[in-house]
Amino acid sequence: MRRVLAILVAVLGLGFAGAQSDQTDPRLKDLFADLRTAPSPEAAAGIEGRIWTIWAQSGDPDLDKVFEIGSRALAIGDAPTALKIFDAIVRKAPGFAEGWNKRATVHYMMGNYEASLADIDRTLELEPHHFGALSGLGLVNIALERDEAALDAFERVLKVTPQSPSARLNLEFVKQRIKDKSI
Repeated sequence: MRRVLAILVAVLGLGFAGAQSDQTDPRLKDLFADLRTAPSPEAAAGIEGRIWTIWAQSGDPDLDKVFEIGSRALAIGDAPTALKIFDAIVRKAPGFAEGWNKRATVHYMMGNYEASLADIDRTLELEPHHFGALSGLGLVNIALERDEAALDAFERVLKVTPQSPSARLNLEFVKQRIKDKSI
């Protein structure tokens, strides 16, 4: 991991050009329309994948390299390294919604739920259709036992991507938990 941090320091030292915000890509409008009308969960997953690919592209090659390193650290569960990387990304490119979303994910993994919620809010300010951030919002609220807020978040996910199996499962889980608490 020291090698990764050395690469990060080298890339960060170069500075970033003005990143083109991922959420402003003109292809997203049609992809979100297709997502709302996808005929199956499999079709929706393919569209979601194309959206994720766009969201991960900042428009700055140096930033994208750092983002990839942070994503790898996150994928292997190295939350402290991922947090440092995504902290740097959101400082350097505050308009890059996916940087905020990834940092929210790291905070969630570390149990820093309030910090995760703050980053989710920023992600959704930049990209209101961010189904990943909306799902994260639901999961954080489940962890905080804020069932009504979790229910709202998963309903919002389903407005963006109606075929989402995970949103449907989580929605049913929260509904059942609310029902169980009322007994």
